[in-house]
Amino acid sequence: MEPSALAALLQESALGAWVRGGGWTYAVTNVLHVIGVVLLVGPIVLLDLRVLGAGAQRFGLADVVSALTPFAATGLLLVIASGVLLFAADAVSLWTHPLMRWKLAAVVLGLANIALFRVAMARGVLRAGIAITRRAQASALASIVLWSGALVAGRMIAYV
Repeated sequence: MEPSALAALLQESALGAWVRGGGWTYAVTNVLHVIGVVLLVGPIVLLDLRVLGAGAQRFGLADVVSALTPFAATGLLLVIASGVLLFAADAVSLWTHPLMRWKLAAVVLGLANIALFRVAMARGVLRAGIAITRRAQASALASIVLWSGALVAGRMIAYV
């Protein structure tokens, strides 16, 4: 089955109808999505800025990661759950919207960047006492660009 047909099925499903059905469902879901984005992207950008040399250098990178990860993970779960609901409400037009594809591409690349960062952390590349490499800084800068792009594209979907 083609993706556009799946989008149509999702939009016409009971889930899509429930989210569109009036009342507070769509509005509350949208607010939860925004809260999830803040919980996800806020900690990511704080960590990226730390890798780039801004902020409190007195905290070790591993400590910053362990302090911020629970917030980002909670945000990711909230964004996924609310994003599926918001998508279900208008799946056909969202699936064909070019900015939605840009948003999804930026999110996937941002998540891949996080996975690569976590692998580097696990290998000890970014452990205490070792200078942060240019590669890690490039990854942090790319992360800021990707997540900013996802936010802008997501916000602009409603207006373009």
